[in-house]
Amino acid sequence: MSKKTVKDVEVAHKRVLVRVDFNVPLSPDGKVLDNFRIKAAIPTIQYLIQHEAKVILMSHLGRPKGKVVESLRLDPVAKELSDILGMPVKKLNDCIGEEVKNAVNSMKDGEIVLLENLRFHKGEKENDPEFAKELASLGDVYVDDAFATAHRVAASTVGVASYLPAVAGLLMEKEIETLTRILTAPEHPFIAILGGAKVSDKIGVIQNLMDKVDEFLIGGGMCFTFLKAKGYKIGYSLCEDEKIPFAKELMEEAKKRNIKVVLPTDVLVVPEVKEEASSKVVDIEEIPHNEIGVDIGPKTVEYFKKEIAKAKMIVWNGPLGVFEIEKFAKGTYGIAEFIGTLEGVTAVAGGGETAAALRKFGADKKITHVSTGGGAFLKFLEGHSLPAIDVLEEK
Repeated sequence: MSKKTVKDVEVAHKRVLVRVDFNVPLSPDGKVLDNFRIKAAIPTIQYLIQHEAKVILMSHLGRPKGKVVESLRLDPVAKELSDILGMPVKKLNDCIGEEVKNAVNSMKDGEIVLLENLRFHKGEKENDPEFAKELASLGDVYVDDAFATAHRVAASTVGVASYLPAVAGLLMEKEIETLTRILTAPEHPFIAILGGAKVSDKIGVIQNLMDKVDEFLIGGGMCFTFLKAKGYKIGYSLCEDEKIPFAKELMEEAKKRNIKVVLPTDVLVVPEVKEEASSKVVDIEEIPHNEIGVDIGPKTVEYFKKEIAKAKMIVWNGPLGVFEIEKFAKGTYGIAEFIGTLEGVTAVAGGGETAAALRKFGADKKITHVSTGGGAFLKFLEGHSLPAIDVLEEK
């Protein structure tokens, strides 16, 4: 990787300001519901502790819009992090100001503090130079380990890099290296699995992967736009009618380039998207006019597996059904489980819903890399440079 990482700078006895992404779901009683992103930052935090740094963590949580929102304080996150590390994590009640400076200045080597929610200040989202300068004054070195926010310009991701030596954390390094390899040195056969609700969310990814992949496997709500483009009746299934011309063009372009586009051959349909709704599997020629497709069917799962079995590299974005409801998640689970059994395959999955679906089924541990990024993952795969990565120092 061309960017400097935390391993390329001296951190011993220094105040190291680390941007993490602890934007995690909380229960109504203030408990962390999913600690995936917290765990992802642990290697960087442990490296800094072992190298006798003073570790100052900063993150946002939710959308408080520049005001203090009590339910979005980071206290539950500090507790969760403390439990994972097995050591105290001191949570401060703000992220700038005299009290914060005093607390940071009294830190000993190997200690950790977590600053309060950055987005309680308008200056964070606005990338206000004064706010960035105040944050930067807390550190001697800046480490960005928040890949999920790398596509956003904010004071804590871009602004602070103007005032401190700025390097990547170990998670950021892994994300950049893994995704760069997909785009610049893919192994073949290379298969892209695309799901989720909308074709419009995936246009940039499809266009950028067109000269790299050997196959697209398309499921989720977006498959119905493609099926309608091929002349199938799709009932009340989700469809972006304005994207039908794009779907047709994509399939024609893929055919010219000898790229296979695999669509479902059967789907699970329901009269309405509710857990208690009666469901049945139908072939795509037989989707009832008054029903909605909510998952790929068992024949499609087997068809997809047959194609995936050929792959040396897989990139996956978007669940293949309405995975939040268990009986509509069989397609996503079946494919995730199958990928987990393959050997000698690099499988990378990303996007908030995809990662959540894989974790729900415990399949995330079997996949080579599950990205912490949602929007950042898509932007990277679209071939865009990400502002928070651009500002990091070159080796």
